[in-house]
Amino acid sequence: MSVPGERIRRSNDHEVRKDGRYVLYWMTSNRRLRSNFALDRAAEHCKAMDLPLVVLEALRLDYPWASERLHRFVIAGMRDNAQAAATMQGTFYYPYVETKRGAGKGLLAALARDAAVVVGDDFPCFFLPKMQQAASKQLDVRLELVDANGLYPMHATDRVFPSAHTFRRHLQKTLPAHLPATPTIEPLRHVQDAPAVAIDREILERWRATDPESLLDKGIDALEFDLDVPAGAARGGSVEAGKQLERFVRARLSRYADSRNAVSEPAASGLSPYLHFGHIGIHEILHALLEHDGVDRARWIEERAAANVTGSREGWWGLSNNAEAFLDEAVTWREVGYNFASHRDDYDRYDSLPDWAKSTLADHAKDARQTLYDLEQLDAAETHDPVWNAAQRELVTEGRMHNYLRMLWGKKVLEWTRSPRDAADILIELNNRYAVDGRNPNSYSGIFWVLGRYDRAWGPERPIFGKIRYMSSDSTRRKLDLADYLVRYGR
Repeated sequence: MSVPGERIRRSNDHEVRKDGRYVLYWMTSNRRLRSNFALDRAAEHCKAMDLPLVVLEALRLDYPWASERLHRFVIAGMRDNAQAAATMQGTFYYPYVETKRGAGKGLLAALARDAAVVVGDDFPCFFLPKMQQAASKQLDVRLELVDANGLYPMHATDRVFPSAHTFRRHLQKTLPAHLPATPTIEPLRHVQDAPAVAIDREILERWRATDPESLLDKGIDALEFDLDVPAGAARGGSVEAGKQLERFVRARLSRYADSRNAVSEPAASGLSPYLHFGHIGIHEILHALLEHDGVDRARWIEERAAANVTGSREGWWGLSNNAEAFLDEAVTWREVGYNFASHRDDYDRYDSLPDWAKSTLADHAKDARQTLYDLEQLDAAETHDPVWNAAQRELVTEGRMHNYLRMLWGKKVLEWTRSPRDAADILIELNNRYAVDGRNPNSYSGIFWVLGRYDRAWGPERPIFGKIRYMSSDSTRRKLDLADYLVRYGR
């Protein structure tokens, strides 16, 4: 259960309080009660001090891009967590959803007053780092942040990688040393012998715990959001995440390498929103792939340490072609974004682009645009391009978008807006407003890839794009069979 030191980061200079009544786990991004390094760290403290565990999972009403879609997904996870914790002695699970803006203010500080230590999630994106930084200054007890995001610890290197290839080579050299450490499957079992939890009645009465099931049934409609975004297609929670993983491994993994970008019966995993909200972790997914391929984990780790470092997408993982293709997406491409966001505060800003990309875009910033659309027109899918409109409608209605069409979607916004900076702002707004897996390091990787991040200069040099990789709807139509897709998401 010992958590590697490179995954633990102290957020303030306070010490562990010896007279604390419990250990407090502040769950903000790793929203699961299994296979979670942050929860393991909290359980370590519980065992060391013979203290019970309090798990606070709170949900504000005023976070950026708050909507019924995102709320429902998160609250479904709360429901699963409440059911899982109900039978665990020594753990008090405290779900809290604001019914009015600001109603939850002070809850963390109140719980922390009796905590021996507070453990939180180390997530490098969205408003969470600033919120945790503010909390670390207000609390008078140690706050530790734990990285449970990927196979590779974010702070195991100070490098920021310019491409997926350079990051892939680094992973092949260094990842084997981190593979033996895995999170505990059921960490709450390690605190079952702890004494009963005692929380002040004033806290429980002022901030009444939420009943997630009741809120899902009839309570969310009463909440007021700035954005009117209804629930998407995916249902949240660790239970649904497990089912999605099982369906992927059983029915789609065998087609992944060839059919990941197919429009009819795509083989995509569908796990991205569950990874984003922490309803499932990458270690659990890797375990399922190893089990599916019939690979002994201990021997596999030894073989990875001895494998040749080539930087190639295939061959290093020592698994089936389909499993390797998936891991290149789920580990290499996903975690290179976490690397960037954890080391660069400007991960979500235009100026974070590589110099060559900013230079070529600046050279062509004043090029004539044949067509211009503003945010409202793009949001409403009111363009002349039926392929783009269909992709936008899929995003709006389902909360997701086809993998390949997402790239085209971004490229056309660059072509149809007054400047590259405007394009970046609009892509961020639309993606974060509607995508269930938005507001994530991986999302920003995709958005800024459209503008040159992790890519190289391409020729021939074109108007507007300059040396940025170009894509067109006509070439996409030739590449993909879009007939049914255009019917489904057409007007």
